[in-house]
Amino acid sequence: MTATLVPLVVLLPMLGAAVTLMLGRRRRAQMAVGVAVLAAVTVIAAVLLVAVDTTGPAVVYIGAWDAPWGITLVVDRLSAIMLVISAIMLLVVLVYSVGQGIADQHRETPVSIFHPTYLILAAGVFNAFIAGDLFNLYVGFEILLAASYVLLTLGGTGERIRSGVTYIITSLVSSLFFLSAIALIYGATGTANIAQLSVRIAELPQDVQLILHLLLLVAFGIKAAVFPLSFWLPDSYPTAPAPVTAVFAGLLTKVGVYAIIRTETVLFTENDLSTLLIVIGGLTMLIGILGALTQADIKRLLSFTLVSHIGYMIFGIGLSSVLGLTATIYYVVHHITVQTALFLTTGLIERFGGATSINRLAGLLKASPLLAILFFIPALNLGGIPPFSGFLGKVGLFVAGAQGAAPDASTAPDWLIWVVIAAGAATSLITLYALTRFWNMAFWRRRDELEGYESVLLGSVLEAPEGATVTATRTTPVLMVVATAALVAVTVCLTVFAGPLFEFAGRAAEGLSDPSVYVSIVFPGGTR
Repeated sequence: MTATLVPLVVLLPMLGAAVTLMLGRRRRAQMAVGVAVLAAVTVIAAVLLVAVDTTGPAVVYIGAWDAPWGITLVVDRLSAIMLVISAIMLLVVLVYSVGQGIADQHRETPVSIFHPTYLILAAGVFNAFIAGDLFNLYVGFEILLAASYVLLTLGGTGERIRSGVTYIITSLVSSLFFLSAIALIYGATGTANIAQLSVRIAELPQDVQLILHLLLLVAFGIKAAVFPLSFWLPDSYPTAPAPVTAVFAGLLTKVGVYAIIRTETVLFTENDLSTLLIVIGGLTMLIGILGALTQADIKRLLSFTLVSHIGYMIFGIGLSSVLGLTATIYYVVHHITVQTALFLTTGLIERFGGATSINRLAGLLKASPLLAILFFIPALNLGGIPPFSGFLGKVGLFVAGAQGAAPDASTAPDWLIWVVIAAGAATSLITLYALTRFWNMAFWRRRDELEGYESVLLGSVLEAPEGATVTATRTTPVLMVVATAALVAVTVCLTVFAGPLFEFAGRAAEGLSDPSVYVSIVFPGGTR
């Protein structure tokens, strides 16, 4: 029974996209279909999570073609938790976008285009998480690419088109690396099935493994925005509408991280690049957060913090330990929710304050205490203040690193691990400084302290230097606030239920630590 639910997480969004496209200009019907589809996927994902945790992973052979001949879909604990958190996030952002669309009369997110494309994006994300072969994973990435370009360029402004071009060119380069790697892997092993590759790649010469390994890491590294392959992200995400930016920032880079986890734990267990991953993780942390310090615009600031915090996940993967993977899985879940919540709150700030630059915002705490709280909680969380999930995730990674620095515990040099731990602690402090600086300037600072600012929109009035006021035409819809508050509540739940979540992540990591477990799921009778 559980296995029959697996294809639905991809099939339902695809069917929903077709239905919303046929509905055309019937806006309310399109909204209802989109929300209903993602709500159904969220429920299915939750059922799968419970099922795979209690009875074991679910495997589906599409068309009754057994692996490796047909398409194989696999849901283990890692896939299940990624499905659940991504479905929740996509649903909340869709509700947020509905509120924004109603208020703006769909200028930012034209319904006839937005809803079908958004559901196709969701299908691509879900397909990537359950793909049991590399080519199906590639198909998931390409679905993401096609939908992403449409969503990035909604509105057709010059700035968005330029950002979209940068994004699609970078993504196409990543896809070229990925497709080349698949072709070479298939030529060397005769299969693209991930479980079968786990056995056959180990039989290849080490130099061949290294080439294939690096090709996949480059392809996935671009998608995950790791240094030095992250140059495209800060210029691509901030120009899009708030719901699109929130989805991209919170989720799409984590698809790349997920693919790296699979690469390191299933495909190339005999070809160790843990030292390289740890170095890349440390550099991604530092370079990203140093870029954030120079930003006055909160969207670009958050884009750079997004890059820097990907470094924590790469560091955890590079540790190649059960505890490292446990902390990484927890941190991925934490970062998806917190980063999305911050971008949704930024959308509210832009509506309420009329800008996203610290040079043009002031007095928001007095004007909207609720907005201040909605930004303050995830900001402290991302900065790693105890007892929030950001603190717990970082502590887990640092403890895993300290254990990895013990004698004979890791192939990476001990000093390197300690250096990256120090870089992680510094990154956390700088993140907190950058976000609290914005909060102080935008929320705590009085309006009369602004200098050289001709006018500032606060709440429902536009204040000019002469003291004249003009009523604003834009409001902050309740639906947008409710959706943002709901996601902030989810970030708090990650702290309240950190114990069970860490335990689940630990069970997922234990399954990942032995590649033969994944192989036995897909090939119960063994494979060659």
